[in-house]
Amino acid sequence: MCPRECHADRSSNRLGYCQTGTGFSIGSICAHTGEEPILSGRNGICNVFFARCNMQCVFCQNYQISRNHGPIRERALGLDEIIEQIELILDSGVTAVGFVSPSHCIPQMKVIIAALEERKKSPTFVMNTNAYDKAETLVSLRGIIDVYLPDLKYMERDLAVSYSDTPDYPEIATIAIKEMYRQCGADVELDCNGLIRSGLIIRHLVLPGHVENSKRCLQFIARELSPTVYVSLMSQYHPTPLVASHSNLGRTLYQSEYAAVLSEMERLGFERGFTQALESPANYLPDFVRPHPFENP
Repeated sequence: MCPRECHADRSSNRLGYCQTGTGFSIGSICAHTGEEPILSGRNGICNVFFARCNMQCVFCQNYQISRNHGPIRERALGLDEIIEQIELILDSGVTAVGFVSPSHCIPQMKVIIAALEERKKSPTFVMNTNAYDKAETLVSLRGIIDVYLPDLKYMERDLAVSYSDTPDYPEIATIAIKEMYRQCGADVELDCNGLIRSGLIIRHLVLPGHVENSKRCLQFIARELSPTVYVSLMSQYHPTPLVASHSNLGRTLYQSEYAAVLSEMERLGFERGFTQALESPANYLPDFVRPHPFENP
């Protein structure tokens, strides 16, 4: 299913790297207005956050639900309960359903999509992924997923090892994103309200102290895909308590670092996509203890 190929038997107690079984382990289901404008619009996107992950990024902002060891915030929900929660959000005017960190839960994601379609729901289905995906798995999603939203994290192997426990990430992620591009191309389809209906948006989070890695990620997209691809260059990095004392990751991004990556983005000819202001990275931090992780109490 995923590049780990840990050969777990999820129907038994012999779970694999992500410690995920055959059921639905959910961190949150909520309407989120903080995504890119063509994803969120005015009403937001219904995001289904799967618990646990096939990567273990030390700086993950969703660490409350994404860790594979120790206590996390997760709920074992039945399919009917998941569909009811999604339908409630869709009935409020939301037109898209995003699956966040689904790479280790592809069968569960497919079942949710099929159940919604059986109930005559036709939202835009978004795969919000870390891009640590097998190309074969992505091929099986053609015609099921409308929008791919991968995060190209690293082109440097050493960073992938030390920060995310994925030594083969650059190789796997670039092949995966090439497959997404093969399916979608560079153009996106928008509806009459300016919301995306199909296409590819590649995200990249600029990490403090690692400008060159960011430049290499952009160079891959421009040279191996196209500078006409939609790119979302994110400056929202904020240290979590788990990396507060880290030499690089224990601080927010410098303006000069983000400006250097923006300059490279311009040099490479990117014209379509999204950038962020540096003023308020803490605003993007979720708290999965709350009923709605992105709303203030």
